[in-house]
Amino acid sequence: MPVYGELVIVVTPRGKRGLHRVLENQDLHTRDGVLRMADIAQAEYGSEVLTSQGVPYRLYRPTLSDLVQGVKRQTQILYPKDIGYICTRLGVGPGRTVIEAGTGSGSLTAALAWFSGPTGHVHTFEAREEFQKLAAKNLDKLGLLGENVTMHLGDIAEGFDGVTGADALFLDVRTPQAYLEHIPEACCPGAALAFLLPTVNQVTLLLEGLEQGPFDDVEVCELMIRKWKPIVDRLRPEDRMIAHTGFLIFARLQEKSDLWERFRVQSLGTRERKQEASRRQRLGLPPLESLESAEITGSSTEDL
Repeated sequence: MPVYGELVIVVTPRGKRGLHRVLENQDLHTRDGVLRMADIAQAEYGSEVLTSQGVPYRLYRPTLSDLVQGVKRQTQILYPKDIGYICTRLGVGPGRTVIEAGTGSGSLTAALAWFSGPTGHVHTFEAREEFQKLAAKNLDKLGLLGENVTMHLGDIAEGFDGVTGADALFLDVRTPQAYLEHIPEACCPGAALAFLLPTVNQVTLLLEGLEQGPFDDVEVCELMIRKWKPIVDRLRPEDRMIAHTGFLIFARLQEKSDLWERFRVQSLGTRERKQEASRRQRLGLPPLESLESAEITGSSTEDL
């Protein structure tokens, strides 16, 4: 059963859901009458509590999805569908150090802190003080502003405030390509990287930046979720869906290797070879023929 100070999900018979903290003598006044906090504190999760008008309200323990969607917002927040994929792709978990910029309203920060646990650590950067204050309040409300979160106020144009050896990094900023040069100093080799951008032209600029730096294993995707009406006799999709919310771009911090490149291009088909030739011309690299004919004895990139 919930105890005073905990957050609970309260669900009405009409399907409305609310995230509330159980506080003594802070009864909930609803359209269905008063829901007494004393009754909530004595009820089990999954049970029903009656209002003063006899209307049953159900109690649930909040999930991470409930928490991140319940934050107060001044900025667009990330949806659970994106958050789940980001956290799994970045390998967020105990013992891992993660960098995030910008913090915004703190929805992703909450998820990163949740998955990191007491042995992981999240460094989150925000340039605007009003956003950082709101995010801190949200994290505190959710009980996630603990020792595993460090909030940094300031622009990341000069780097990530001395943070080094991070296992993963996520950037939700307008021009992430402008900050790529600081990633090698802040992250460990092979670190997983993720970026969120709303438009195609922004993605193109980021891809151009990733091409020029020590990055590889690039993926661009968007996630869409369509719910279905759970009606046995008429199972069909809902009339509305959460469609495009942003482009997700993933990559790895990876130094270039001429030996790797030599073997990689050998596996390319005709279309891929044309694309590779165009890429090398765009970056001012020698043509494919010179790469394939070069005598490679180590992992130097001088001939590339």
